[in-house]
Amino acid sequence: MKKQTKSSADIKESPDTLIDKVAVPNTDQFPIVGIGASAGGLEALEQFFTNMPANCGIAFVVIQHLDPNHKGIMPELLQRITKMLVIAVTDRLKVKPNCIYVIPPNKSMSILNGALYLFEPIETRGLRLPVDFFLLSLADDQQDQSIGIILSGMGSDGSNGVRAIKEKGGMVLVQDPASAKFDSMPRNAMEAVTVDILAPANELPAKLLVLLKQAPHLITEKELEKDQSALEKIIILLRTQTGNDFSQYKKNTLYRRIERRMNIHQINKIVSYVRYLQENPTELDILFKELLIGVTNFFRDTEVWEKMKEKVIPELLNKLPQGHVLRAWIPGCSTGEEAYSLAIIFKEALGKMNPKKSLSLQIFATDLDHIAIEKARKGVYPANIVEDVSPERLNRYFAKTDEQYRVNAEIREVVVFAPQNIIRDPPFTKLDILSCRNLLIYLDAGLQTKLLTLFNHSLNPGGILLLGSAETNGSQSDLFSTIDSKLRIYQRSGPIVREKLFDFPSSFSHSKPGVFENIVVENVPDNLQTLTDQLLLQQFSPVSVLVTDKGDILYITGSTGKYLEPAAGKANMNIFAMAREGLRNELPMAFRKVMQDYNRLVLHHVKVGTNGGTQFVDVTLQQIEKPLLLKGKVLVVFTNVSDVELKSQKQIKRKTVGNELITELEDELQRIKEELQGTREEMQTSQEELQSTNEELQSTNEEMQSANEELTTSKEEMQSLNEELHTVNAELQSKVEFSTRVNNDMNNLLNSIDIATLFLDREFRIRQFTQSATKIFKLRPSDLGRLFTDQVTDLDYPELYHDAREVLRTLVFIEKQITTRDGRWFTIRIMPYRTFEDKIDGLVITFIEITKSKILEEALEVTQTTLHSFIHAVATVILGLSSDGKVIEFNPEAEKLFKCKRDEVMSKKYVDLFIPEASRKQVEADMKKLLAGELPNRFENFVKATNGDDLKIEWSAHKLLDKDGKLIGMITIGANITKS
Repeated sequence: MKKQTKSSADIKESPDTLIDKVAVPNTDQFPIVGIGASAGGLEALEQFFTNMPANCGIAFVVIQHLDPNHKGIMPELLQRITKMLVIAVTDRLKVKPNCIYVIPPNKSMSILNGALYLFEPIETRGLRLPVDFFLLSLADDQQDQSIGIILSGMGSDGSNGVRAIKEKGGMVLVQDPASAKFDSMPRNAMEAVTVDILAPANELPAKLLVLLKQAPHLITEKELEKDQSALEKIIILLRTQTGNDFSQYKKNTLYRRIERRMNIHQINKIVSYVRYLQENPTELDILFKELLIGVTNFFRDTEVWEKMKEKVIPELLNKLPQGHVLRAWIPGCSTGEEAYSLAIIFKEALGKMNPKKSLSLQIFATDLDHIAIEKARKGVYPANIVEDVSPERLNRYFAKTDEQYRVNAEIREVVVFAPQNIIRDPPFTKLDILSCRNLLIYLDAGLQTKLLTLFNHSLNPGGILLLGSAETNGSQSDLFSTIDSKLRIYQRSGPIVREKLFDFPSSFSHSKPGVFENIVVENVPDNLQTLTDQLLLQQFSPVSVLVTDKGDILYITGSTGKYLEPAAGKANMNIFAMAREGLRNELPMAFRKVMQDYNRLVLHHVKVGTNGGTQFVDVTLQQIEKPLLLKGKVLVVFTNVSDVELKSQKQIKRKTVGNELITELEDELQRIKEELQGTREEMQTSQEELQSTNEELQSTNEEMQSANEELTTSKEEMQSLNEELHTVNAELQSKVEFSTRVNNDMNNLLNSIDIATLFLDREFRIRQFTQSATKIFKLRPSDLGRLFTDQVTDLDYPELYHDAREVLRTLVFIEKQITTRDGRWFTIRIMPYRTFEDKIDGLVITFIEITKSKILEEALEVTQTTLHSFIHAVATVILGLSSDGKVIEFNPEAEKLFKCKRDEVMSKKYVDLFIPEASRKQVEADMKKLLAGELPNRFENFVKATNGDDLKIEWSAHKLLDKDGKLIGMITIGANITKS
């Protein structure tokens, strides 16, 4: 018996009961996929689920734009094409795998701990963004396991949601816009994030299953030990390709992003991924974009902006003098939403001041991502910003253009966008506000500390520092006082610590070597050897200390309490300060000697005081040459001299000298002599170095004086240059305003003449178009920069691209009359685009509609054809004469009468052909009177045929008038023809 699939309309049980009956794997961990779709989405969803196996182990949540007043039938439609259970969501419904959950009409939906919750939408009908609403909650709930898919649809709903998923480390799949019925939602998602998979809807299931089947690859410590340079190689490749150094980013962040890309390409080893990067430069660009994590939106963390507007900024403004220009810096601005948010908040706070102050704002917004900066400069954002920006602010500070919002000039002009690497490039200074949100959390602790010191240097006293919700001023709390610890708002209070800025990393800098934990044992064959080496090191190796060339302790092996002790006062991890009595005099001398070369130096039987007693120790010092990471460091090894060895040596000395005291004194004297000799040599060396240093200082002093004079001159030149720049800036501002006016005039001119026009560059990409062109091509503002041949058109003109190429090649314009599929006619002219420098920089294509003219032309042609047929069909002599007497019609009967052909007489004067010479003047005068209405329509005259016969003809004359009533000639009909 054939099994039938029931639709959800036929199922009478509750959703929870139905889901409990679904056979699912015995696991609590399964992927939850959010699918967003709108117009044309049903077709894409059918293609997607037709190719998705029923036992895939995945839960799908479908969010589509639905009519709030229409009962949804989406579950029934999808149930026909899949064996998975399709069900409309009810409140608090627990998600299970192998099921498809569909949002009901007129609801917003969220997810928490794997359960779906329904909300009444608070937005107006045209502003609902249900896809964003759900995907944002999915990212928060599933974190790096979240998966978002965007299918066909209009608008930009979903772009904020996929951005949040990428921020959490999840995956984003998008339907290829070329295969989508409506490509707006897929294109906006692609512009918002770096998409993991881009494919037609019917291919997305297979690619998703491949990604999920590939177990997440975690880079283990063992793998890093086998190839300790893998991560550094990736950083080097990124630096070479992009010019940016990620060596001081948090390793966990780097590992997580690298693992994601390895999983997408099904690469199991990080060494193999390094090879893949070398062979595929495009993958380096994608990894670079993944590491930037440019996630932002308008007024993110609303409480922060309200606090800034109501308290922080007003207090700051009250302290500023009249005419002050408030300076702000936003490093890591991404696509500019935060910079514009600050500008809006400033305008609102300034408007509330009482009394009013003449203050202005200058915002410097910088980011590493050049593409993000270009988007920020345009100031154009999708319609889904209505979710973050209130209607009042939209009307006040934005202009609606098609499906987008453009920032108004009064906000745009206060923000300066520039690409900048905050680690490498010089900072902005003399700031009143500095906002660095969600940037420090991706950097290691050392770099965070240095950046906070840099921020202290950049801010004016009392300047405001705004950090992200996951960031804090940490160890640099002495530099900033807290305004609001919850909202992470601080104020500069500490002094500028300029000496720390000299150690700020420059371009491509690496962390200072010497941290022992970064040392990896080379060529370790397996874990057994590693464990054995560690056991020997801990239990049987001598006590040792690794120190820098200044004596600062980096690493300690074993217990050093017998030889070193903490010094009194402020904590000091320097070996010279911690050395016990007996070592304090010996170590400095030996240390200076061992720093001169890489030879080992051993101090025998050094007497060291230990808690009231004494002990004898052999101290071995050696400067390290290899590995490179530890080069220049010094290893100090302490070895206890055993009582047996000490006693044996003492007995030998007694036999030789017979007196232990004398032996000790001689040994001590010998050491003192050696120390004295060493001191003399060092003293002599120091004197020579001091003399050389003195000479260098004198030379440096002279150079500094010269440099000071040059700086003074440069300062004056800079002041002069600054004045020139102000003048140039004023001129440029004037030119910009003039250019804007000209541009507005040109736009109004082009739109007023109602001639469709396309402006193309030399690669046939659309540079500009008039509004009338949208009636011929399916054009939108987002199509600027795309090939015009990619646009859908109603023209029946397949040779358009060929003709355009020919005009660009020959520089000779082409003009044709072309029809459209709906019956319209256009005169199309393709001309070269010439610049003021007479340079060909593309094409101009104009489309003049001639449909009405074409209809009139066809009607006239029909009329003329009908008249011509009538004249030639009647059995009467008919002549047509123009107003100046020339023959314009000559029918077959006239040919028979005058014995001549029509072609022989056309456009020749009637009187010259057929009127005797003696009567010509009289006939011409009569014809003029006839046309003027001074003679009756009937008249007689004698004509002479070409065969010589004289004929008497009685004519009936009729005037010819054009459409405006103007006389253009007459038609004469001959009757009563007789021979004279």
